Amino acid sequence: MKALTWHGRSSMKCETVPDPTIVDPTDAIVRITSTAICGSDLHLYDGFNPFMKPGDIIGHEPMGIVEEVGSAVKRLKKGDRVVVPFTISCGSCWFCQHDFYSVCENTNRDAEVAKKMMGHTTAGLFGYSHLTGGYAGGQAQYLRVPYADVGPLRIDSDLPDEKVLFLSDIFPTGWMAALNAEIQPGDTVAVWGCGPVGQMTIQSCWMQGAGRVIAIDTVPERLAMARSAGRAETIDFKETGVYDALMEMTGGRGPDRCIDAVGAEAHGTGSIDAVYDKVKTMLMQETDRVHVLREAIMCCRPAGTISIPGVYLGVADKIPVGALMNKGLTIKTGQTHVQAYHDELLTRIEKGEIDPSFIITHTVPLEKGPDMYKTFRDKEDGCIKVVLKPWD
Repeated sequence: MKALTWHGRSSMKCETVPDPTIVDPTDAIVRITSTAICGSDLHLYDGFNPFMKPGDIIGHEPMGIVEEVGSAVKRLKKGDRVVVPFTISCGSCWFCQHDFYSVCENTNRDAEVAKKMMGHTTAGLFGYSHLTGGYAGGQAQYLRVPYADVGPLRIDSDLPDEKVLFLSDIFPTGWMAALNAEIQPGDTVAVWGCGPVGQMTIQSCWMQGAGRVIAIDTVPERLAMARSAGRAETIDFKETGVYDALMEMTGGRGPDRCIDAVGAEAHGTGSIDAVYDKVKTMLMQETDRVHVLREAIMCCRPAGTISIPGVYLGVADKIPVGALMNKGLTIKTGQTHVQAYHDELLTRIEKGEIDPSFIITHTVPLEKGPDMYKTFRDKEDGCIKVVLKPWD
């Protein structure tokens, strides 16, 4: 089969690799009809994740048709159309039983490495390094899906792939980001980052009762989408100081809820702490650039909440923990518990409350994936979200 594989920093290839096969009786094989490049894939592309190996198949936003199921699979059959969550969850451990699917304790094949890094393991993830199990990803023509009775969401309607594909990750991620923000009716929510997760977060904030959404970015196309599709007020951080702008817009109080939809590679163009982070990461003295997190802590109103859906990878410093504590802020984070939300979100799509396909700017064959990684990373050609078609 054809698949996108990682070969080092800024090096992706479309290669012919062996087709996946049933390994465990709980497996299914899915023929991928659509898959997407996620913003968090750029952390792999940019070399920020040290747990990759040349030839790893990447991607964690796939959907397709079930081709084969293992002997223990009861919920799916050949021919079913499914969206595959990026989280691989067993469904039976304590965490899965409490809907904390992204921290399943049984599916990470490299659990001991994760425990050394983080104190505990997380769930296995598709196509996202050997810190999360080293599973082959979904930017390919076929995908082996472990625990197939737990993860995949069956699509029984004729909704096109483009409307349901993002139930694999970014729509549930935006939804959980808003839930973690603990939005109360009428709240002002500030969202840092207008990439795919940020756009879905904006939509989710409205659906969860926000009275006002302020989006922060500097890419013109992203800001325009946040204003048009997201009905958000916007701040271009290259044009104005974010703290001063937010204080002016909120009468000095600050946003009630702040959401960091950027994560480990924040730019913070020109700010002193962003320059500091860039130097520290180049010297391998820290792994993450945390300008947005620092800024959110300083901007959030006292007794407010900060939600972090943006992916962080390791360690960082100069976080204003004094402000965090003395302002009485709550921080909630996490990889998304996709399976806890995808049924409800599919219903919202079916009812017409949201059409997530608005975010797609580029649809290309899988072979063009390596070029599109660069286009997406460099924010060229108005690129916000890329969908790959493995069989075109």
